[in-house]
Amino acid sequence: MTDSDSAAQPANNPYASNKTAYYALGILTIVYSINFIDRQLLSILQESIKADLLLSDAQLGLLTGFAFALFYTFAGLPIASLADRSNRRNIVAISLTIWSGMTAISGLAQNYWQLLLARVGVGIGEAGGSPPSHSMISDIFPPEKRAGAIGFYSTGISIGILFGFLFGGWLNEFFGWRVAFFVVGVPGVVLALVLYLTVPEPIRGLTENRVSSDGNPSMMTVFKLLVSRPSFIFMSLGAAINPFAGYSTANWVASFMIRTHQMSTGELGTWLALIIGVGGAIGVFGSGVVADKLGKNDKRWYMWVAVCACVISIPLQIGTFLADDPYTALIFMVVPSALSNAYLGATIACVHSMVGLKMRAVSSALLFFILNIIGLGMGPTTVGLVSDLLVDQHGTDSLRYAMMYIVPSAMFISGVLYMTASRFIRDDLSRAPD
Repeated sequence: MTDSDSAAQPANNPYASNKTAYYALGILTIVYSINFIDRQLLSILQESIKADLLLSDAQLGLLTGFAFALFYTFAGLPIASLADRSNRRNIVAISLTIWSGMTAISGLAQNYWQLLLARVGVGIGEAGGSPPSHSMISDIFPPEKRAGAIGFYSTGISIGILFGFLFGGWLNEFFGWRVAFFVVGVPGVVLALVLYLTVPEPIRGLTENRVSSDGNPSMMTVFKLLVSRPSFIFMSLGAAINPFAGYSTANWVASFMIRTHQMSTGELGTWLALIIGVGGAIGVFGSGVVADKLGKNDKRWYMWVAVCACVISIPLQIGTFLADDPYTALIFMVVPSALSNAYLGATIACVHSMVGLKMRAVSSALLFFILNIIGLGMGPTTVGLVSDLLVDQHGTDSLRYAMMYIVPSAMFISGVLYMTASRFIRDDLSRAPD
């Protein structure tokens, strides 16, 4: 049966029930949480790994940043292209199995290169998670609920960070970093089976009464369409610079608090789980709902929500790195952490709304390619390099000053880019193909 035939027969819709739709959203969100648990775990463990394997900050930055992002983003493009013409649920289930297995294998690493290869395997597996999931959600929920649904899915980032910090911090303190990788990696394999058995593949275009064309657009076709839209260019760059700050903070804040404020991994992991995990989940879901509500009257609010988040966050981020007391620094982190992914739900929803039905997974992959090469790839790596350069001047506080220089500056640039995107978003959304 073709997509066209399916779209014409609503009786075949596996998501006719809201319960089924929200169950699928819940499972996909848990999968995304596992994605970030496996990814974030390394940041709370990296001081112990650094001491055990005798690594520099630059090596840690490459391990958590560019080396991971390079394979994650490049593998994501062909996987997304496959997802736009085949069963997306199966792709997510297979990918989850791969990245969870490679997380467990990370605990066996005896040197830097073995750990690097294991993390590359995690990155390749995780490349098959988000773009197919984004595409599924856009076919499960109608446009007027899409930013909120993707915002809810994106809480997986914060939930993953929460459990990554919480489990990683305490497992490391009592059992060591190798056990932490084993314990966190195994549950993902079980979840992959649950996903495969209980979440049906949605029909493309049914919630919008749109029928997809018979052809499968090439990756280059999707790329040409997106770069012809000025709003995509500016919002994709804004979405890349924002996580330049976000990933820099998420990957290095534990090391900063341990070095500058001498906190233990157990206590620190609990604090960061609450601040970044709980606060971030509330912020990313809430921002998606707010963007949907305000965007009904003016589509520019899909961009302005991100601008507001940047403006509010910058002075508080500076306070985090200047504070002399660890608990004051953590309090300063609360609001910026809640707003750190406020751009995400609205950005993905807008990108999906300006492309064709069989372009959504690739459009997500292209957006995430830009976002992760710049944000994930360059953010943590740049902080590590700058920290090494500042050691002679600032000693153990070199990381504090590297983050203080980089993080607020990146948020300011992101806000400017999103404000510029708001000038074009209404026209670009009105020109979406079938």
